[in-house]
Amino acid sequence: MLALAPMRSLPLALVGLALAVAAACGKPKMTVAPTPPAPAAAPHSLIPAPISFTATGAAPFTVTPRTRIIVNDREAVGVATFLARLIAAAPSAAISVELIEAGPLPEDAFVLQLRPGAAMAAEGYTLASTATQVVITASHPAGLFYGVQTLRQLLPAAVEHEWLRRKTLSVPAVSITDAPRFAWRGAMLDVARHFFGVEEVTRLLDLMALHKMNRLHLHLADDQGWRIEIDSWPNLTRHGGGTEVGGGPGGFYTKAQFAEIVRYAADRFITIVPEIDMPGHTNAALASYAELNCDGVAPPLFTGIEVGFSTLCAESDATYRFVDDVVREIGAMTPGRYFHIGGDEVKKLTPAQYEHFVKRAEAIVGRYGKTMIGWDEVAALKLDPGSIIQYWRPGAPKGELGQTGNVIFSPANKLYLDMKYTRATAIGLDWAGRIEVRDGYDWDPATMVPGVTEAAILGVEGPLWTETVARRADLDYLVFPRLAGIAEIGWTPQAQRNWESYRLRLAAQAPRWTALGINFYRSPQVPWVE
Repeated sequence: MLALAPMRSLPLALVGLALAVAAACGKPKMTVAPTPPAPAAAPHSLIPAPISFTATGAAPFTVTPRTRIIVNDREAVGVATFLARLIAAAPSAAISVELIEAGPLPEDAFVLQLRPGAAMAAEGYTLASTATQVVITASHPAGLFYGVQTLRQLLPAAVEHEWLRRKTLSVPAVSITDAPRFAWRGAMLDVARHFFGVEEVTRLLDLMALHKMNRLHLHLADDQGWRIEIDSWPNLTRHGGGTEVGGGPGGFYTKAQFAEIVRYAADRFITIVPEIDMPGHTNAALASYAELNCDGVAPPLFTGIEVGFSTLCAESDATYRFVDDVVREIGAMTPGRYFHIGGDEVKKLTPAQYEHFVKRAEAIVGRYGKTMIGWDEVAALKLDPGSIIQYWRPGAPKGELGQTGNVIFSPANKLYLDMKYTRATAIGLDWAGRIEVRDGYDWDPATMVPGVTEAAILGVEGPLWTETVARRADLDYLVFPRLAGIAEIGWTPQAQRNWESYRLRLAAQAPRWTALGINFYRSPQVPWVE
């Protein structure tokens, strides 16, 4: 019997002969599978997708040495400066920013217009590009900033690398109207399990800004480390900040460093949300101050990853003096109106003790003018109106989840960025499942939990817990590309989201992310552009 070589190894001229011989030998005819059609091109490669996008077909706008940036309001100057740095041909080049409050708009210009009375959402914008102008209009500076991020994605990817920028930049002729679906579009970084310094945090803020995200939740304390300087309890960082998972050196932010992070975030219209997890996840604090322990004995520092073994003493006056001081000092450093108290995985207190602690902590947070956020365990209690519940346990009781009408969605089986992509992923965990790119994108918060309507959802947030994340490259790999999907879930109306469009737009991000130096996961679900 004649053995046939695989079809791909035969010269083209012999294919017909091979088929004939196969037929003569009584074998089924060999067939060549048709080449699958190339996916239809997406109308644009913007992430998040805007509400309305029209390519007008007119000539593009081209940046020339005469191009300038015009603003009509001093509040727009900061956004204009961001744009000027982005489009400069080199770091030393200068693009002029000019204030023209009234009169005709000049040609050969980017125009950023604030219209406070305009009938558009606070974070919404319009963008119109012609051969002579690019005009972004918004009712609030945040809207202008998000319009600039859209403009940024319309420019070639080389604009992201300051030494590779083209001398000629062009913007396609388009008309865009846009506004976000949800007010809360966030990420969370756990700096307690492994510490990440100011440079890593500000880099993450830059990448969030590119995707129109507006909340960075910093998990500042846990069993493995205390990461924020507290003047009234200095041993928290002096002792409790000195290690991390695996016994590394740890670290902490001085108040000046934390102020730098807050300021950097504010310049990108991102609010820093501080979290001090309590009454559990507190071993670093307990090891630093014996009086926070019911038995008055400070435990040793902890470098493992187990949970549920630590708790503040719920009946002790020292505990609430500690909570008051911590909330007061951190609250004074964060102009945002939120303070996250954690409240999760508390296994050492009775339900009555847990309720007593959370209600006292909620009152302390309110006394300093902040809104309390807690992980969804706090939903079992009767909370004050306005307090926020962060939903993370897909199997948790749902009955009281919407009681305050303020829910942040972070379901672990969809949005936890520390979960592995596949069984082969070298870092990350998989207790909540493995989350490939489509798993993290292709769902709707408004239909996930019965009784929690879209009106009760503040938005979405992707947490990155860092038990296995020790380097910037690790952070990049687990966060990207999934963070882009979270951004689109938070921004784009559900009716305008679909996986097939998204995967093509996501594929087009590869050159931009490469220029930005992101070590992203190249999912086989996405036809990446090389």
